Amino acid sequence: MSGTSQAGAPQAEPARGRGAGPGRDGDRYRQQVRGAGPGSEQAPEQPLLVGIPRQPAAGPGTPDAVPGPVVAPGPLPRPDARADPAPGPVAAVGAALARGFAAFTGRVFGPYQAAVVRIGFGLAWLAFLLREWPERRVLYGDRSPWSLDLAGQLLADNGAFTVLTWFGGRFWFELVYHLAVLAAALVVLGWRTRASGVLFMVSVLSLQNRNVFVGDGGDNVLHVMAVYLVLTRCATVWSLDARRRRAGDDRSRGAVALWAVLGAALTAAQFGGFSGGTLDWVSASRPYPGFAPLLWGLWTVAGLWYAVNRWWPSGEPRAVLDALATMLHNCALLVIATEVVLIYSTAGWYKVQGSRWQDGTALYYPLHLDYFAPWPWLSGLLGAALLPVFVITYGTVAVQVAFPFTLIDRRVKNVLLAVMMAEHAGIAVVLGLPVFSLAMIAADAVFLPTSVLLRAGAGLSALRVRLAASRAGRTLPR
Repeated sequence: MSGTSQAGAPQAEPARGRGAGPGRDGDRYRQQVRGAGPGSEQAPEQPLLVGIPRQPAAGPGTPDAVPGPVVAPGPLPRPDARADPAPGPVAAVGAALARGFAAFTGRVFGPYQAAVVRIGFGLAWLAFLLREWPERRVLYGDRSPWSLDLAGQLLADNGAFTVLTWFGGRFWFELVYHLAVLAAALVVLGWRTRASGVLFMVSVLSLQNRNVFVGDGGDNVLHVMAVYLVLTRCATVWSLDARRRRAGDDRSRGAVALWAVLGAALTAAQFGGFSGGTLDWVSASRPYPGFAPLLWGLWTVAGLWYAVNRWWPSGEPRAVLDALATMLHNCALLVIATEVVLIYSTAGWYKVQGSRWQDGTALYYPLHLDYFAPWPWLSGLLGAALLPVFVITYGTVAVQVAFPFTLIDRRVKNVLLAVMMAEHAGIAVVLGLPVFSLAMIAADAVFLPTSVLLRAGAGLSALRVRLAASRAGRTLPR
C-alpha cells in the first residue's frame, strides 16, 4: 500500500506552482505516505470519500484491504432485473400467506388473555353459585316454580342441554350444584383444565337451561363463552397445570384415573336410558349434531393426547396434534373476540333507537328502582344530578357504538377499553350487578395488551411474596 492512494493509483507529487511549493506540509505528507509500510508503527488514516464512512487502514499484521475504484458522484446504476428478479405480487401474497399459516399453526396467540378470560369467567360463575346458594333449590332445584315437566317440554322444543332432567329429587340436584362449584374453582386454579373445563361447561349449561327465566345479560355471556373456553389452551400460563409442567411433574396416573372416571360416567349416561334426548347424536329439533359427538369427541381427544405424549413425545403425531390444538385455540379466541365486538355493537345500535337513550334519561329510571338500588343513598345522589346522568347515558351509547371501529388503532382501543371496564365496575357498585359486570370485564380482557397483563401479574406476584414474608415473620419464634 506504500505510495498508493485509496484508488490504487500512484500518489502524485504536490504541484510546485504558486502556493504549492515544497514547504513543511508537503514534506510531512510525503514522509507519512512513505512510512506506511509493513514496518511502520502507525498506519496513516485513509482519506475520506464524500458520503463514505471512515475506514481504518491496514496496520501491522493485518492483510491489506483490496482498494476499490474511485466513483464520481452521480446516480447509482440500476440493478439488472434479469439477474435477480424482484418477487411479483402473486409471490409476495403467497409468502405472506405462508408466514401467516405458519404463525397460525405454530404460535399460541394471546395466552395471557386466554388465562385472564378463564379466571374471570370461573370467578363470575363461582360468585354466582355462592351468592345464590341459600336459594338454589328455588331457582334450579326441586322447589322451583318452573317444574321438571315444564322444563322438559321447553327442552324438547329448543334442544338445549342439561343433566338436571335426568333424575328428579333433591339428591341429584345437590350433587350437580356442588360439582358446579367444584368445577368453577378448578377452572380458576387451572387444575387439569381439559377435564375441569368440560365439567365447567356442563355445569353452566345444565343450571342455566334448567330455568331460563332467572338469568340476565351476564348469564348469557357466560353461557356462550363456557363452550368456547373448552376449545382454548387457556392454562398455558397462570395455572397449576403450567406450574406442574415447569416443575417437570408428570403425574400420569391421576390423569388416567380422571379420564377413566369421566369416560365411565359418560358411558352410563349415554346407554343408561335416563338421559332422554340430551345426549342424542343428531338433534331431533334442530339440523345440527347433538351433544353426544361433542362430549365423546373431547373425551377421545384427551385419551389420544395422553397416548401420543406417552409413546411418541417427539414424533410426527405429537407435532400434528400440537398444530391442531394451536389452530383450534386461535380460532376459539378469535370467536370470543368477535362475540365481544358483536355484543357491544348490537347493544349500542339498539340503544340508539330507544327514545330514552336519545333524550339522555335512560340511566335515570333504573337508579330509582329498588331492585337496582343496593345503596339507596348512592343511587339517589347520582339520580338527582341531571348532568352526570345525561353524560353517562350518551357516553355509554357512544362508547359501545365506537368500540368496533377503534380496534384499528391500538391506543384508542386501550383507552376505550379502560373506560368500558370502569363503566362495568360502576354498574357493579351502583346497580348491584357484580356477576354481570365481572363477566363483561372478563370478556373485555381478551383485548387487553400483553404488557399490561404482565405488569399486573408481576405486581400480584410481588404482593404475594411480601404477604408470605410478613406471615413468616409473625410465625418466627422470638
